[in-house]
Amino acid sequence: MPRIDTASARSLLAANPDVLAVDVRTPAEYDSAHIDGAINLPLDQVDAHLRRIVTDAGGTMVLICQSGNRAERARQALAEAGLTDLAVLDGGMNSWIASGAPVIRGRPRWALERQVRLVAGTIVLTSVVASLWAPGAAIVAGLVGGGLAVAALTDTCAMGMLLAKLPYNRAGGFDVEAAIAALRRDPSRA
Repeated sequence: MPRIDTASARSLLAANPDVLAVDVRTPAEYDSAHIDGAINLPLDQVDAHLRRIVTDAGGTMVLICQSGNRAERARQALAEAGLTDLAVLDGGMNSWIASGAPVIRGRPRWALERQVRLVAGTIVLTSVVASLWAPGAAIVAGLVGGGLAVAALTDTCAMGMLLAKLPYNRAGGFDVEAAIAALRRDPSRA
């Protein structure tokens, strides 16, 4: 079950308390709006603590991000490391919210994808305007365009990974130890 639509995810989460909703967005995105009971474990922390997660995780996991791309990357990493009972919420929080499914709302923040569009667009616009006085500045716009093309082809985004490390995106009181502990197998379920 690599991809699951919102209606199926809602049913699965409601019917089975052992199913874990794992949100791989940044703490700030999670704080903005998240599924009740979801565990926030940002994608970079999945990568950094992969072995521990695989060792400790129990039960089915529904992986969630803003649109489904980061959750798919987390699913691939976890599957390659040995976890099999994983699903990605197709369309991510965008689909969840659009369907009218309930969310816990906090302080509104921009999604990481929106931040990337802002930064990339600003760099390109600034480079093109600067190229009127310094023609070499257009090279920067070309580099950003090339980076965006590579991001689309590889389904990764270096700019997004860098932006995720900014304090703005780290706000929300994230605790990796608490998140990993929440993934641990409950001995009463074994």
